[in-house]
Amino acid sequence: MGYRVAVVGATGNVGREMFNILEEVNFPVDKIHAIASRKSIGVEVSFGEKILKCEDLEQFDFSTVDIVLMSAGGAVSKAWAERIGKAGPVVIDNSSTWRMDPDVPLIVPEVNPDAVEGFTKKNIIANPNCTTAGLLVALKPLHDAAKIKRIVISTYQSVSGSGKEGMDELWAQTKGVFVLGAPEPKKYPKQIAFNVIPQCDSFIDDDSGDTKEERKMADETHKMLDPSIKVSATCVRVPVFVGHGESVNIEFERAISDDEAREILREAPGLVVIDKREDGGYATPKDIQGEFPVYVSRIRNDPSLEHGLSLWIVSDNLRKGAALNAIQIAQLLHDRGLIKQRALA
Repeated sequence: MGYRVAVVGATGNVGREMFNILEEVNFPVDKIHAIASRKSIGVEVSFGEKILKCEDLEQFDFSTVDIVLMSAGGAVSKAWAERIGKAGPVVIDNSSTWRMDPDVPLIVPEVNPDAVEGFTKKNIIANPNCTTAGLLVALKPLHDAAKIKRIVISTYQSVSGSGKEGMDELWAQTKGVFVLGAPEPKKYPKQIAFNVIPQCDSFIDDDSGDTKEERKMADETHKMLDPSIKVSATCVRVPVFVGHGESVNIEFERAISDDEAREILREAPGLVVIDKREDGGYATPKDIQGEFPVYVSRIRNDPSLEHGLSLWIVSDNLRKGAALNAIQIAQLLHDRGLIKQRALA
């Protein structure tokens, strides 16, 4: 018997990917609903060979479903996730709203699957930031092997991480440069076409100089992997449509060679190692669009540290960074028998 599933935020980039992945992995679905804001009522989205018409978030009866996959933004999640959880279904939320709530598990199934057991306090499970998800899939097996002390991360984040508006802005500016000049930026603080912007999200109102994205990476690493790891992150938006890259420098407590790390990563779940020391012998965001795994390349010892490694990570931010991870959480719940299916009235 399959589940009754609702996707909230069905018309967005991540919402549409959720429908695609549910169908691709053959998740046990008996009935599925596309839920969106009132302005999107009747908009059509596809689920396999089926066409679904969007239903109104404010009018939908969430007591009729078992699982709710939410990707409608922080404001919607803050207003609705607890209310939906109280109606019965488990909510798997893609926004940042609930990630640091002590009563809400923050889950990457390859990293901390046992933490999922605590979801019943609010019936909500949080999906991590798209950059943190890919990062920790790669860091977890290395941390188990040699214990990480400190990481320094520089990200190369695609515009799809900002939603459709970011993708539209890159497209419009790229075309405009060759015609009448790029239109003025609206989504980003500076032109994104043919440029990089060392700011993802807004700046935090303190003395750190960090953006919210950079703080998320530290906080989420501490919650899911180890609170003792020191984290320094610089998050950069780049003119790529889909796929996030991360350059990561790691300091360990004990010696670990690049060959040892390479073998550990090759055996770890959710990872693919492409690491040939030749031209093109590495993964790029373009290479991995539409793929499930996290890809690791450029694994090498850092001679400036006693026990240091550098590596390059890429993943599809709409998939492992968002929709895929949410569905893997649902699969984890299913495998452990944690989803309560209630009889329909």
